[in-house]
Amino acid sequence: MGHMKYASDVGAPVEVAFTYTDNHQFVPDWAFAVAAFEPLGDSDHGAGTVFAATLRVGLWHPTVECEITDYRRNAVIEYTLRRRRTGKSAQAQRGGAAQSAAVDSAADVQDTGACCSPLCVITLRFDPLGYGRAVLTSETEYWTPRGLTGRLLSRMLAAAVQSAVRRTESQLRREIEEFHGTDLVGRIA
Repeated sequence: MGHMKYASDVGAPVEVAFTYTDNHQFVPDWAFAVAAFEPLGDSDHGAGTVFAATLRVGLWHPTVECEITDYRRNAVIEYTLRRRRTGKSAQAQRGGAAQSAAVDSAADVQDTGACCSPLCVITLRFDPLGYGRAVLTSETEYWTPRGLTGRLLSRMLAAAVQSAVRRTESQLRREIEEFHGTDLVGRIA
């Protein structure tokens, strides 16, 4: 398993940064390689919400499930990306009940089975910095293949994940600052 963490200063208050990030319609604008991000149920935010994320990786366009596994208003949004089982969402595979945000990732892996094991967990934390600014901390945990293949590809995979996390964090920061400078949040630049 790999782990990466980045923190950056965002030119917007925590409430604005969180509001922008919490809107699923904006995810393709800031998330690296995400072409579409659509809710699979009635809810479009909060813990337990499941999305179908269509990725854009060269000519390959897989769809994975992305569940919000930790959600604290104006503080944390945690996304868990899982392989998608054709025709079923992770929520349906667990019997239709959304798991609470308190469920630990290891138990989540055991509950969902091998077909829905996590590919990665992305945690976005928002902390006030003062003077209308915030600190955005992006933390990513990802799973590498096991065995000889995993060992051979681990460095290449780590470099690719690091590049994707940096691009995502940088783009999210720019998008939040642009969003903050518009009438959408009641402030004119």
